[in-house]
Amino acid sequence: MSRSTTPAATAEDSRRLRRIIAEDPDWHLNIVPCLSNLSLKSIVGNIEEKPIFEDLSPIHKDFVQETLSTSLPLHVTANLISDGVYWKRCCEQRWDICDLAHYGDSWKRMFLERHMENMIELFIPDVTEPKTVLEMVPLCKNYVKRLDISQLLPPIKEPQEEEKKEEEEEEDEDGSKLTRDTEYDRPSMDHFDFNILLNKLTQLEELHLVYRVKPCGMNFEWKMFEMTDRDCESLGKALKSCNTLKLLKLHQSQIEDKKCRLLVKYLLDHPSLRELDFSHNLIGDKGARAIGKLLTRSKLGTLNMCDNNIRGPGAKAIAHALSVNSTLLSLNLRLNCLRDEGGQAIGKALLNNSTLLHLHLGANQVTGPTAIALSKVLVQNNTLKSINLSCNNLGVDGGIALGEAMSHNTSVTECDIRLTEVDEQSASSINQAVWTNQSSKQQRHARQSETK
Repeated sequence: MSRSTTPAATAEDSRRLRRIIAEDPDWHLNIVPCLSNLSLKSIVGNIEEKPIFEDLSPIHKDFVQETLSTSLPLHVTANLISDGVYWKRCCEQRWDICDLAHYGDSWKRMFLERHMENMIELFIPDVTEPKTVLEMVPLCKNYVKRLDISQLLPPIKEPQEEEKKEEEEEEDEDGSKLTRDTEYDRPSMDHFDFNILLNKLTQLEELHLVYRVKPCGMNFEWKMFEMTDRDCESLGKALKSCNTLKLLKLHQSQIEDKKCRLLVKYLLDHPSLRELDFSHNLIGDKGARAIGKLLTRSKLGTLNMCDNNIRGPGAKAIAHALSVNSTLLSLNLRLNCLRDEGGQAIGKALLNNSTLLHLHLGANQVTGPTAIALSKVLVQNNTLKSINLSCNNLGVDGGIALGEAMSHNTSVTECDIRLTEVDEQSASSINQAVWTNQSSKQQRHARQSETK
């Protein structure tokens, strides 16, 4: 005890301390926050004015990510907060299902991609300002690698009584009626204009599009489920400018020959496109000819033309391209109407093709002659891995030809002949050959694994 401190003063201080503790029985020295936590809370509360997140240590960054408000504007957080807990909190707060498998295990990529998708899906031409979408580009362009657009809204129609007529009648000076043609004031675009966006997304690799309106209800019109000519022109230019695009899926959008040919015109010689999916549309033989041309002037590895209107002439055009193509690995022509004219052409083309691995000709009204043509391929070609001929009337003769061919084949590990009227004996021999090839493949893989 200091000499200057009197016993009376010491007693007085002691009484004062006891009073403080008595007034707050839960108070303890351990609950006083440390200065670093107070500083971090101050940083969190003033992140917009003083964005110093990158200057923090890893432990302090974790604290900020766990406590930062998820309602902050993206122009503050997108280029400031790195991938981690903060973006996980944002995703889980906004969406019930958050599967990282489609986003490279990145929460930030998930949030920015889905946010961009929502903006496009809710975009109303001539109502929504395009700058609201474009302002997002600097914030997300390094993270958006895929866009999966499940709907595209058309312009809002004006009430019937306010619409202009194509013909208006006016009175001349002498009172006579004059009729003049006036064009209805059409909107600037029929759906979102991708031409203003895609070339700015420098990391975009996949684009999935459906021209439809999901919650149309009683306002249903067929026009809600198709792309217009102006949409097609705009999208084609956008695809050409997007040099990083690897996969394009444009399905269920009523695309017919004219639109298919226009899109292909812009996709010719595309530097990076590897997968094209035009399934569930209305593409016929003229569109298929354009697709054939694309196969000769692209590096496509996967082509899906399932559920269209392709017939024999269109299949011949694709077959001609297939005979000289050296990049295509998978071809899906299921649910068309190739018949034997197209089926035989495909078979003949495969005699000169040594790269195709997967072929799907299910439900194409092909019969025995196509099966015989493909049996010649199975004897000669040891590249093909899977072939699907289901839901065709191959008949007994077709089954016998395929069974005999498969006994000489060593590469096919999948051969679907369900609902093809093939007799049981042929089906059994085909399945046995497939099983043998599968076993050989597994043994080769096992040996390769042992040597590594």
